[in-house]
Amino acid sequence: MTRPETAPRPQPNAVPDNLRARWTRRVWLGGAAAVLASPWPAAWAQPVSAAAEEAQAPPLPVLGSELKLPRIALLDGSVFEPAQAEGRPLLVYWWSSTCPFCALQSPSMDQLWQSQKARGLQMVALSIDRQPEDAVAYLKKKGYSFPAAWASPDWRKAFPKPRGLPITLLRGRDGRLVLAEKGQMFAEDVEAIAGLV
Repeated sequence: MTRPETAPRPQPNAVPDNLRARWTRRVWLGGAAAVLASPWPAAWAQPVSAAAEEAQAPPLPVLGSELKLPRIALLDGSVFEPAQAEGRPLLVYWWSSTCPFCALQSPSMDQLWQSQKARGLQMVALSIDRQPEDAVAYLKKKGYSFPAAWASPDWRKAFPKPRGLPITLLRGRDGRLVLAEKGQMFAEDVEAIAGLV
């Protein structure tokens, strides 16, 4: 008796016609599942340069490290100057209009901004959309009021986006990082940021 692991594998043409279609579909689905489980599909959705940039992105900055955000033009026509955040908490939120996890987190970020700006919270939501117009249209459609900027690839050379999306960083009043989160934060986690402001 031949053991199952040493039995010869049937050739595709040896599979009865009524089973061949199911066998072929199962093999195709298994291959498709393996491909979908790989990191490649995320890269397919982006231009090669964006995928390469993400692969080389740095990890989250270390808590307690200094966080200096360079000057950047905001989408409303104003400018974020680093000096305006001196001695104040600064929330930096990396997002994209095409990111489904950002879509879930952004309403909470806007609520946090609305509730904490009177307490001195400074915020810059950095869009990595392909064009600034994409970010502007999305913000308008959703009615978000948090200060947002388009982080162009050139600007990101001075302030690289950490690996992942969304990214949430909070710099304390002393200029040092007190929160660094990668991936979607739940509404209650975003609300808890108010306790760090």
